[in-house]
Amino acid sequence: AFEHDLLNSACTYCGQCADVCPTGAIVEKDDTDKVWDAINNPEKVVVVQTAPSVRVALGEELGIPAGQVVTGKMVAALRHLGFDKVFDTNFSADLTIMEEGHEFLQRLQNGGVLPMITSCSPGWVNMIELKYPELLPHLSTAKSPQQMFGAVAKTYFAERAGIDPAKIVSVSVMPCTAKKAEAAREEMCASGYRDVDVVITTRELGRMIREAGIDFNALEEAEFDSPLGTGTGAAVIFGTTGGVMEAALRTVAEVVAGKELPKLEYNEVRGMEQTREAVIDVTGVSVKVAVVHTLKSAKMMLERIKAGTADYQFIEVMACPGGCIGGGGQPVPVDASIRQKRREAIFNCDRTSELRKSHENPEIKTLYDTWLGKPLSEKAHSLLHTHYHAQNR
Repeated sequence: AFEHDLLNSACTYCGQCADVCPTGAIVEKDDTDKVWDAINNPEKVVVVQTAPSVRVALGEELGIPAGQVVTGKMVAALRHLGFDKVFDTNFSADLTIMEEGHEFLQRLQNGGVLPMITSCSPGWVNMIELKYPELLPHLSTAKSPQQMFGAVAKTYFAERAGIDPAKIVSVSVMPCTAKKAEAAREEMCASGYRDVDVVITTRELGRMIREAGIDFNALEEAEFDSPLGTGTGAAVIFGTTGGVMEAALRTVAEVVAGKELPKLEYNEVRGMEQTREAVIDVTGVSVKVAVVHTLKSAKMMLERIKAGTADYQFIEVMACPGGCIGGGGQPVPVDASIRQKRREAIFNCDRTSELRKSHENPEIKTLYDTWLGKPLSEKAHSLLHTHYHAQNR
């Protein structure tokens, strides 16, 4: 009955209630049995994607102090669990930047609806659909990295690997409870199949690793599979507030300039204030941007847009405090200091990345050159973009 009530209430499914519940009575809907069933079915090819912020929080589920990057051990653990291919949502975060960045430029240059607002955070998307549907034209039409990955996995990857997409089970490991509802959205089947079949949280993956008796600390580090396992530093910073904006600026600035630029880090959009704004010089064009996290701050920003006092061209919104690092599916307990440690780990992943701009990802280049064509092509639109709509609950 409780689940039915939530389905019919104006809940955004952000999961923050689970993060702060003092008794631990509120938990996500556990989908690990679905994953075990798929792994144990010899007829299925089970692929998994892992979100940027999972690698900086999973360790907390397994006795490792907060702020440790456990990417290699996480990949090894997923292989031990029985996944056939271990991929990285960073790949499709780079893909999101290509589509969203070019969409922003198109709007900016052709008189489109501004400010354009990011659409990666499903808790935030639920909120605008529920409370401010008249402002939906401001939302980017780009799908989230999770959903772009699902669409590409059952089309491009299936073709390249010679696998019948009907046999592929696409699993995602997310810091977010709202991702479960996002994957179940009626329109998320651009591949001809359910793009993402099962979503589990960081906490659920921790439970699976413990259930399997894997000694996480003893694992040797492993690498993601190709081709959907290659990501850049721009992709990994998606995991924290301001990261999508910074990743977009790294690509948009170079697309406009038509050459490589010396500026890489946009400290103007970094920080943990709930609303930040900056004027960025994009090769001679001043772009006013804002970064917002928490739904309370998002509501204040939407009220400003309604009132005509938000003179920005581009706004990033994330539903959770600190962005995905503070997501409703991340390990508990969590507080400001733990979120800060996860955030620092995210930026360390970026700093140590060989490639730090989405448009430099060689697998993304191959995807466009051999299969998609250009960003915003007809094929890209049909697979990687969607239409958001008013929710009446």
